[in-house]
Amino acid sequence: MSELLNRVLAALGPRVRGWGWANLVVNIGIIVTGGAVRLTGSGLGCPTWPRCTAESFTPHGALDLHSAIEFGNRTLTFVLTAVAVLTFLAALGHHRSVPGGRRDLVRLAVWIGLGIPAQAVIGGITVLTNLNPWVVAFHLLVSLAIVGLCVVFLHRLDHPVGRVTRTPGVTLSYATLAAGWLTFYVGTVVTGSGPHAGDAKAPRNGLDPLQLSQLHADVVFLFLGLSLACVIMFRTGALARAARWLLALELAQGLIGFVQYFTDLPIVLVGLHMLGAGVLSAAVTWLVLEARQDAEA
Repeated sequence: MSELLNRVLAALGPRVRGWGWANLVVNIGIIVTGGAVRLTGSGLGCPTWPRCTAESFTPHGALDLHSAIEFGNRTLTFVLTAVAVLTFLAALGHHRSVPGGRRDLVRLAVWIGLGIPAQAVIGGITVLTNLNPWVVAFHLLVSLAIVGLCVVFLHRLDHPVGRVTRTPGVTLSYATLAAGWLTFYVGTVVTGSGPHAGDAKAPRNGLDPLQLSQLHADVVFLFLGLSLACVIMFRTGALARAARWLLALELAQGLIGFVQYFTDLPIVLVGLHMLGAGVLSAAVTWLVLEARQDAEA
């Protein structure tokens, strides 16, 4: 058994970067498929948890479009689990193969993997509370945090942790990260007040969508302003590229947001907006990591 494990680790270790990218892609993907569940009104297609129905773990015998969509999203958890396990094994193989080891990568792979059962439990609570909008929002925010961890894993492959000097650039990057996460949070609250509840009987948070949308726009402008400041401050190298990509992605996300607002939230645009949230979580995390790396140089 140990010989087989050693062979697996030896085979996966050199492929750790590829599995790290796979981890990032599937965790952004589950945000999109989770959004599809809500946008198609399929959030209670499987009305209980962990079973799909009171009698079965699958929607057999009660299959309709909504139950198929919800059950399909649940089964994607097994894909995430497989990728997380392979990423962990690749990190462990890499740790064994390099001088001094890379325990930091192994620890990150463990934390990313632990996010999957945690999200399964949160998803179950979401169903058992009939899609309570605050629980749904938390479910999305945890996914965005896992995306950030996947980016940290990829960045650490080339840049092990070092001593960071608190420079104005590092401070600005952290302020941008905070504004980004404030934008994500307010966006989930806006969603909790809007029409895409995931099911016709699901509760809303009772807040005014118009006022929340204005608040969300204000926070977005703060995020954009800080990102523009990063572009102005960071002029060269990987840090400058990270800042420019972040600003470009925000502008694209903002355009989608404004169009969807003035066209009564069409499903396709809302889905693209959720994809954008996942990509933005990755981009703003990358900016902070590059700023920290620049401060170590």
